[in-house]
Formats: sequence, C-alpha cells, structure tokens
Amino acid sequence: MNILHVTSSSRGSASYSNRVAGHVLDELIGRNAGATVTVRDLATDPLAHVGDDFVAATRSPDSPQTERQRALLAQSDALVDELLAADIVVIGAPMINFTIPSTLKAWIDNVARPGRTFSYSEAGPKGLVTGKQVIIVGARGGVYSEAAKPFDFQIPYLKSVLGFLGMTEVEVLEVDGTAYGPEAAEKAVTAATAKMRTQCDQRAAA
Repeated sequence: MNILHVTSSSRGSASYSNRVAGHVLDELIGRNAGATVTVRDLATDPLAHVGDDFVAATRSPDSPQTERQRALLAQSDALVDELLAADIVVIGAPMINFTIPSTLKAWIDNVARPGRTFSYSEAGPKGLVTGKQVIIVGARGGVYSEAAKPFDFQIPYLKSVLGFLGMTEVEVLEVDGTAYGPEAAEKAVTAATAKMRTQCDQRAAA
C-alpha cells in the first residue's frame, strides 16, 4: 500500500491537522504491514503559485521553451506521479480565512492537469485519478455547522475539486472549535481520532 501524506500547516507539531493526520498515518501503517508513506510538506517546501510560465509549460502545444518552464513541468509531473501512485491520500488542511491554505491550493493547481488527472470530451469532464481513498483532516478554529456553514469554503471546495479529478471516496475528519481554548481543542482532536478508528474498523469489517 502506498500512502501520500499532503500536509499544509505551518505550525508543525503544534498543528491540530498535523496531529490528527499523524494518528491517521499510525493507524494505517499499523493495519497495513509494508505500507510506504510519501510526505509532501507544503509548509516547509512550498510550491510556487501558477503563472504564465506554468501555463506555457503544461498546456502549450510547443512544449516548455525555457529552463524555468522545463523545471515547472518536471515538478508538476513529479507531483502528479506521486498522486497517481498512491492508494490512500491523507490531506491535512487547516482553515485559513474560511478556506484552505494557499500552499495547498498551489498543490492542487499543480496536479490538476488536463490529459493527466482529468479530461474533457463531448460527455463533459472526466476525472482520471480513480481508485483512491482520500482522508481529509480539516482543522478549524470555529464550528462550521448550522449558521456558520455558509462560511465553510474549506471542506466543500476540497471535496469538489478532488471529485472533479476522480477521487470520490473521501472521508472527512473535522477538528472543530480549536480556538475555543486548549480543552476544547484537545476534545476535538480526541473526537476526530476516535472517528477515524471507527471508520478503519468499519472498512476492515466490510
């Protein structure tokens, strides 16, 4: 089993999304002997945001023309290859101003590649990244249910863009209310971890 861990919090071990994602990885490795983990840490090794050179490198019929364009294409290809090789993708995503970190958005922009991860036809778009299980660990300072739900552009966006690429088997572990104090944050971590273990047990029993 190949596991891709995409992490985007800059808070290291103090990050709630990192902590719960770490528990997820421990559980997956413990249940799958020989599992390999590839870590893509977008906080310590951020990707450049897409610009004209990226578009020319990945979508121009003339192929990359400059050294920078060739480097951007090579990097994007490596990220796509990591994603395609994974059986399970674990994404740690803290909420920043109601949505995902810009570093995680840059990763999405790098892997959303026509011809590689999605295609268009007369029937419409088709995701090419299929057969993956995705686990999103979404940490948020508030609680985004009921009245606050319209402000959640984090989880709905991630589920939509992953589904567009073909990843429809998505589980979400919410770590809500981390801004309500240390006790509330620890309860949220415990609840998300317990939910993850229950989901693992259900998959094993299926």
